[in-house]
Parts: sequence; C-alpha cells; structure tokens
Amino acid sequence: MSNRRLTRVLAGLTTLATMVSTGLVVGTAPAGAIFGTADIKPIESNIAAKSWASATAGSGSSTAGLAVDGDPATAWSPDRAGGRQWLTVDLGGAYDNLRKVKVMFPERGVAYRYVVEASTDGRRWKTIADRSDNRAVSRGEVHLFTRLATRFVRLTFTGVPGRARVGVSELQVFNYLRDDLVLGADLSWLDDHQSRQYWVDPLAPDRGAGPHQLDVVKDRGMQYARLRVFNEPRSEATGQLNAVPRQGPQRTLTSAQSIKQRNMGLGIDYHYADSWADPSKQPKPRAWAELEFADLNRAVYDFTADHLRRLIRQGTTPDKVAVGNEIINGFLYGSEAALIGTTNPPYFVDQADVYQAKPGGGLLWQYWGSTDPVEQQLYDQAWDRFTTLAASGIKAVRDASPTSKVEIHVIVNKDRLAKTMEFWRQYLTRVKAKGQNPDVLAISYYSEWHGTPEALDTNLHTMATTYPGYKIDIAETSYPASGGDGSPMPNSPFPRTIQGQADAIQRVFQAANDVVDNKGTGVLVWEPAGWQTMFRAVPELANTWEPHASINVFNASRAKHILQDTVHTATAVGAAPKLPSSIRMLTTANNKITSVPVRWQPLPPGATDTPGEVTVTGMTEVGQVTAVIDVVPGRGEHDELDSTTS
Repeated sequence: MSNRRLTRVLAGLTTLATMVSTGLVVGTAPAGAIFGTADIKPIESNIAAKSWASATAGSGSSTAGLAVDGDPATAWSPDRAGGRQWLTVDLGGAYDNLRKVKVMFPERGVAYRYVVEASTDGRRWKTIADRSDNRAVSRGEVHLFTRLATRFVRLTFTGVPGRARVGVSELQVFNYLRDDLVLGADLSWLDDHQSRQYWVDPLAPDRGAGPHQLDVVKDRGMQYARLRVFNEPRSEATGQLNAVPRQGPQRTLTSAQSIKQRNMGLGIDYHYADSWADPSKQPKPRAWAELEFADLNRAVYDFTADHLRRLIRQGTTPDKVAVGNEIINGFLYGSEAALIGTTNPPYFVDQADVYQAKPGGGLLWQYWGSTDPVEQQLYDQAWDRFTTLAASGIKAVRDASPTSKVEIHVIVNKDRLAKTMEFWRQYLTRVKAKGQNPDVLAISYYSEWHGTPEALDTNLHTMATTYPGYKIDIAETSYPASGGDGSPMPNSPFPRTIQGQADAIQRVFQAANDVVDNKGTGVLVWEPAGWQTMFRAVPELANTWEPHASINVFNASRAKHILQDTVHTATAVGAAPKLPSSIRMLTTANNKITSVPVRWQPLPPGATDTPGEVTVTGMTEVGQVTAVIDVVPGRGEHDELDSTTS
C-alpha cells in the first residue's frame, strides 16, 4: 500500500472512529457532505419584469406598465368603465418552460372574477385559469400551467362586485430552467491534474463519486466538458516548447476519451496558438508564423480537419467546436500586430521578426468608423483576412465532422456592446459571403470585465433578437468563493463566499435560460477545479480534493416541483382566517398538477384584531409556502371571506 493510500485510509478511519464514539454514525450512509454550505434553490425568473417585456391593455394602456413594474403598490387601471377589460403581457419572445403566473389586484376584500390565457402569437389563446365564477375574496392568486412556446399572457376581467376597482397590481410570469439547457465546464486542466484524487466526500466511510475529477463533476450534475487545444504548447514567457505538451492535440485526444467514456457532451476549443489566446493576445503558432497568407489559410483548414478526424476515429466526435477563443479582436496575429499595439505574450514581441513577419487575422478596431479612405481600407482588409481564416476553420469542421455544431466565441466588454454587435455584423456578413456560417454565437461573462448581471441579460437579448437564426451560449463564466474579505467582485452583488459563488453562477444560468425563443442553449464554468475554484484540497489527505457545496448548482437549479407558493385570502376583523389544507403542485417530469398537504404555523394572538395584512408560513413535503391574509372591516357585499386555490 502506498504512503498516500495509507494516509487516506488512516484519516478516514480516524474520522469514522470519532463519529462512532460521539454517536453520529448508525450504519453507513451514502456520501453527501460537501465542503462549506450553500442553500441552492431551483431557478425561477419573472420574465414579465424583464426590460424586453411589455404590457398593453384594452383601456388605460398608459398605465399598463405598472402591472409589470415589480411594485404591488402601483397598478394598471382602465381609464373607462364597463366592457371586458383586459391586460396583456408580451414577453418579447416564446418560452417553453413557463410554469407559473402570479396575479395581484389593487383592492382588498374583493372577489375578482377573471380568466388568464396564454398564446404564442397573440391570436390563438389557451386558458390557464378560469375564475369567471369566483366568489372567494382574494387580492391575488398563483396559477400553475404548462404550455410550450408561450409569448403572451392575458388577463381578462369577467366581473367585479359592487363599486370595486378593476385593475392589476402585478402580473408575473415565471420561467424555469429548461432540461435542454446544457450546463458544464471547461475542464482542460484535466490533463494537468491526472495525479490528483477527487471525491465527493473523501473523509466519509462512503466517499461517493471519484476518484477522477470527471466522476465527481458528473455526479454533481455537469453534462458537458470543453477542452482547449494548443497547436504546440509553449511557455507564454519564453516561447519554448513545454516539456510536457499539455492541452496539445495528442493529449486532448486522451482527455476526450475520458469525457466520452462517462457519456458527457464534448466541446473542442481551438485556440490556433501555442499558448493562451484571448482578447489581449492571439499569437500565431510558431510553425505557421512565417507562412504566406494563402498557406496560413490552408494550415488552418488542415489542422482543424485532421484533428477532428482523429477525434472521430477514436469514437469521440465533438458535439461542438469553437473556431477560435474569445476572438473579438481577431486571431492568428501577424504583421498587423504592430498597428494593434500588441504587447503579449512576451515571446511574440521579443521574436517579432518571426511571429510578425507575415499578415495574419488581427483586427484594426482603431479604424472602425474612420472617414479616412486609407484607414477604411486597412479596416476592411483586416476583416477580410480574419474572416477568410475563420471561414476555413468553419469549413474544416463542416467537412470533417458534419454533426458537430460550430461556435464563434467572443466577449462583450463592460459598456462595449456596440463593438460586439459590429463584430457580429462584419463577421456573419463576411463568412456567409465566403460560403460558411456558424451555429452558435457565444460570449464569456466575468463580472469584473463584462459588467452587471443585468448587462449580461441585455447583451444576450440584443444578440438573440438581432440574429435570431443562431443559438446563444455563455462559453465561459466563473466566480470566486473566497478572497477580498468576502466583498463582491466588481459589478456583482454576490459576496465572495461559497454561497455567493453558487448564487453568481446560478444567475448566469438564469440569464442564458431567459433568452427569448429558447435561444440560450448552454453555460460553461471555466476551469472550476483550478480557477476561482469550486474545489478545495483536503488538509487531512495528500493530493486529494473535494467540491464546495456550490457545485450543487449543476444538479439543484432545475425545478422538480413547482408550488402554488403564495395563497391570498381575507378575513373579517376579529375572525380566524380559513386557510386551505392543501395547495397545488406541478410536477415537471410529467406536467401533472396535484394537491399537496400544507401545515400552517399558528397565527400570533391578536393578529386579526385590526384591519391590515398578516402573513403566515406553511410547510409542504417539497417546500415552504406563504399565506397573505387581508384583514378587512367586514364582509360587506362579498359572498365569502375564504380562498379558492388553483
């Protein structure tokens, strides 16, 4: 037995003995403990509150937006009485996993009568909820439903008793994470971490999934892994070949086999460089540095096609191939680097006579919008060179691996969306003119460089609506679980804690899922075992790693059950409210709505002694619910002061 193995076993036995002696172990339980704590709930998102959603009404349209402003104190009200008053919310595009509509009305103690409908096109409607015969006093209600391709939600009033005011305080429409949104990670450093052991809970009697990093991440819910490919891996400082060519073409074949053996999706990310390629640097591979442009173009095609054929021959066909990495400023820099002002990597600058000897694919953004004819020409020529090389890469994927999707991966710097949209305009126009076309438009998102989560929403929406023929991905994201005394990263509301890491990554999942027309198709966390890591080294065990609790975002972000989580009712002053013994629950696996018992906390003494609002929580077998009780002066003309659930 090796010393490493012996250390691990002794540590495990010591921990187990301690647990037994303190009465914490009765038999052997499955592995489940993960380092730190994170309360991770399924993602839900009110699409009606998004900037691209809008509201209209049959009467009083000038105030319709108040029904989707997130403020229950404001309300849409018709500007004339009578008729079947209606309010419609346009979500800006269709969604396949909307499951819940929440309605709130402006007046307490009223039995509102209405119908809620959903539509794809605003012409043909399907009823979600029919309360046209409602006799129960309630200031709101939660309605559960399942309907693919819903874009419009309409509420139509069918009656309001007495002099009560028609209106809507809030009409909220909730989206949930789709099953086909692919969640995964760039795991290229698998190649560097071969000697490490990874376990879900390495100190427990049952350590859970392991010992390979892929075993753990798949167990925790990752579905997909991306691998970057360097042409001939070199030191970024010196340009010398690395002693071990990690993440090179040959070693990537081995990593790809490990991924496919676990039935995970596979992505390949060609950097077309010997070292890191990103917005600040895109060095040509040394072997291509002195090629004439036509030969460089051929080299891109040959390298891409050859490597893909090798992947296919060993049974590891990629699901997706990125032609370049974060190529907002072009790639395969050559002689144009002098005009770009490139200062990295050092070897590219120090050996400029080699690396910058011939033209490449760098873009000359400084001439964007110039009225000088010479600068305009330089701008256009740079775009033509870049897209010629890119089109060859795309063609190589189409020829060698026709089932693989082609992704183009860029960034949107903070407050620089216009630049990215110019990139897409130029890029897509030019590669299509050269007979090629990608499938997926992708961006990276790191808050410190790319802005707030709301900016991410805007960027994705703008891309998806400007270029509706493409899928949209977030090809890279991450967030730290420590550092900075726990303060949030720039442009982020989330603390640098394990909980904050989970919340930040979930917010990116939500952004991708909320792209209109289900165009958002995936999110990858970048190198979660090595950068802003979701793992930690186990102090008690040599060379052994375990995940943070935040890694559960991959398997806990999808809703299995959606509750009628808010119950509105009313009661007279001094009277006990009648709360329902069960509420409704939608099971997403089969789209069935059933009743589930709820156990309510007792009201505090005197809670209904004066008019106002009282809230009380209840528990079901799948989660917490809230009752909002309006305490009103008397029954008045209303038939009932109880609730009807749906």
